[in-house]
Amino acid sequence: MDAWKTALVDARDGQIRLRGYDVAGLMTGRSFTDVIFLLHRGELPTAAERRLLDAILAAVADHGSGAPSCATARLALSGNRQSVSAAVAAGILAVGDDHGGAGSGCMEMIAAGIQRAKTAGVSLEEAALALATDARAAGKRLAGFGHRVHATDPRTGILFELARQGGVAGDGVDFVQAMERAIATIVKPLPINIDGALAAVLHDMGFSPAFGRLVFIIGRVAGLTAEVAEELAREKPMRIRIPVEYDGVAPRALE
Repeated sequence: MDAWKTALVDARDGQIRLRGYDVAGLMTGRSFTDVIFLLHRGELPTAAERRLLDAILAAVADHGSGAPSCATARLALSGNRQSVSAAVAAGILAVGDDHGGAGSGCMEMIAAGIQRAKTAGVSLEEAALALATDARAAGKRLAGFGHRVHATDPRTGILFELARQGGVAGDGVDFVQAMERAIATIVKPLPINIDGALAAVLHDMGFSPAFGRLVFIIGRVAGLTAEVAEELAREKPMRIRIPVEYDGVAPRALE
């Protein structure tokens, strides 16, 4: 059988190299964020890139025990306290298009919008208006905008400011802000949420759309482990009892 091929890790007796770098040097001279960037991009980040990825990971780490991923992890542990790994995995499985996964879709939209502007020879503002108009006509929700809790997501402005300070902000940030204005004009005011902000920044950093979801998973695992640890330390087994009200057919007899 042919051997698997990988460009990520070379591990053999007495040696571990990540993308060509000796793990000992990474352990003593670099951060975990550097290693994440290295594994996904193949090179070590600049100081500005490290700062931005650090900020994104902090931003997505947790959003309260009621968030779908955190609630799912706690519910799984409530019924199976013998496996913290199963509980964390259950939380990860709750990540999808509607929770934590919108970054990928937003990155695809950003790339399509920028390409549309270039192909049609129009401004980013015009391309954004066209996309917002098309989305409204199709009844399609645009990923990266609006939040069930925040009227203005407190994390968005910080990421954009860090991107500008680090010289990273480019067409991605400009386009997602143009989309925010276009949506307010065509539909209603919907703020850029954390998925939209990280999508714009990651686009300008050169990441592929898939990383928009993967980075949420990487960061959220930190929060999930804390949620699971707290559930294990503070709560009793089977303590989560969700009220359920039956609204089906009335009692009936078999003929």
